[in-house]
Amino acid sequence: MSQRLARIPSMADLVCGGIALIGRSPLGRIGPVSRAVNRVAGNPKELVRFVKFALVGTLGAVIDFGLLNLLVLAFDIQKVWANTCSFSAAVASNFTWNRLWSFPESRHRPIKTQLPQFALVNVIGLAINQVVFLGLDSYVFGPLFGRLGYNLAKAIAIIIVLFWNYGINRIWTYKGL
Repeated sequence: MSQRLARIPSMADLVCGGIALIGRSPLGRIGPVSRAVNRVAGNPKELVRFVKFALVGTLGAVIDFGLLNLLVLAFDIQKVWANTCSFSAAVASNFTWNRLWSFPESRHRPIKTQLPQFALVNVIGLAINQVVFLGLDSYVFGPLFGRLGYNLAKAIAIIIVLFWNYGINRIWTYKGL
């Protein structure tokens, strides 16, 4: 029995395995993403920081999905504008919680420098999110799943942008922490 338990991977093993897969994928060959993957995979402290960043991102995803669906379903707002609003609300939450929890050392840096850096990374993230979200919704999930197919498109967009945001924010906004 103990041998079986010894072969069950821990959460850290699963996260490191996932990070290693990203490192071997085309996404992992992008310079900043590759550096972030290598930093996380080889450093337990950085792995904890990445997990915190991902948990903050999960809260952001809940905000993003919730507001997106509220705006689309209850207020009939076009998806492009609803996605922009929901993404922006999630970014505000993510900045706050990453500054307070994932990267608490960053509070010693001026917010007037850090916030614009974080915002710029996330504006590019929004562009990536919009292309993936609207493309998958229009050409893949919308035709396959109908009116609510955009939620699958949104989930994939969020996952892709998570790695963009972490990689670039880690080496620029939160550099040296």
